Amino acid sequence: MARYILKRFLLMIPTLFGIMLLTFAVTQFVPGGPVERLMAQLSGYGAGGETMGTGGLYQGNKGLDQERLEQLKKLYGFDQPPLARFATMMRQYLVFDFGQSYYHHMSVAQLVISKLPVSMSLGLWSFFIVYTVCIPLGIAKAVRDGSTFDVLTSAVILIGYAIPGFVLGIALIVLFGGGSFWSIFPLRGLVSDNWNELSGLGKVMDYLWHMVLPVTASTVGSLAVMTLLTKNSFLEEIRKQYVVTARAKGLEEGQILYKHVFRNAIIPIITGFPGSFITAFFTGSLLIETIFSLDGMGLLAYQSVMNRDYPVVLGTLYFFTIIGLVSRLLSDLSYVMVDPRISFEGRQ
Repeated sequence: MARYILKRFLLMIPTLFGIMLLTFAVTQFVPGGPVERLMAQLSGYGAGGETMGTGGLYQGNKGLDQERLEQLKKLYGFDQPPLARFATMMRQYLVFDFGQSYYHHMSVAQLVISKLPVSMSLGLWSFFIVYTVCIPLGIAKAVRDGSTFDVLTSAVILIGYAIPGFVLGIALIVLFGGGSFWSIFPLRGLVSDNWNELSGLGKVMDYLWHMVLPVTASTVGSLAVMTLLTKNSFLEEIRKQYVVTARAKGLEEGQILYKHVFRNAIIPIITGFPGSFITAFFTGSLLIETIFSLDGMGLLAYQSVMNRDYPVVLGTLYFFTIIGLVSRLLSDLSYVMVDPRISFEGRQ
């Protein structure tokens, strides 16, 4: 086991390096970088490319002088060759120094931390709802395979799966957010403006009240996958010979299901738990956040790409890539924890 973990960690290094190198190379060829954008703002372009000087005086088709341009390049570090910039960036990232945002004028770490409450709220609530609803529902569907209950629940969850989250979010606003029918739930933010004035219980209820619509919109589409995975996993185990043998010995169905079938059928489901739990802290959805006026990681990622905010783009990519690689390792290790029959050691 220790050898396997060490091998996986060693493989993470070239994987992480390759992802960062490829992304850094792409950013070098994307037009409209931070220097060009700032040049456009400082030049004050008018129609036809003419510029307006200080005080709005017309200066004709005139750009920034070379000295100012060199100052801008030095400000953003573009006065160095690409390989030198990449090496400097990776040295800083090794100590988790992601630099300053060009657009927000604050450190990338502080910027990400400020967006986490929204992402954690959406991700963690969606995660817990999916696992607490889908596993019991999937087991019930497997036990009642082919029944009216199975057909009706399959139709409902597949309809939910077919509806995009942002479309469902708009529909929920129209129905329950005061759009055209009932004004039951708030439309924006994590909490109300008077949240600090509420009691402890009032703050909790206010937060939960704000979470109902966005969490519903972001969760419904995920229910079908986990439910059907649970159902199919249990169906596969129920049809195996050891279940027939247990029934022939006179064991009760509940004992067979939860003592024998459950611990085998739950393996492919529970092994994805560590990775899903970790990534739930950093989940971001641009459309859901935009619809419900939530300022989270999804909106930050979109703004960073559009504004060519390279420190945010590359810094968050580096951090989330590490999180993703570690999550995959934990998922693989959970196979051994759940099923001792599995071993990563080579067999002679």
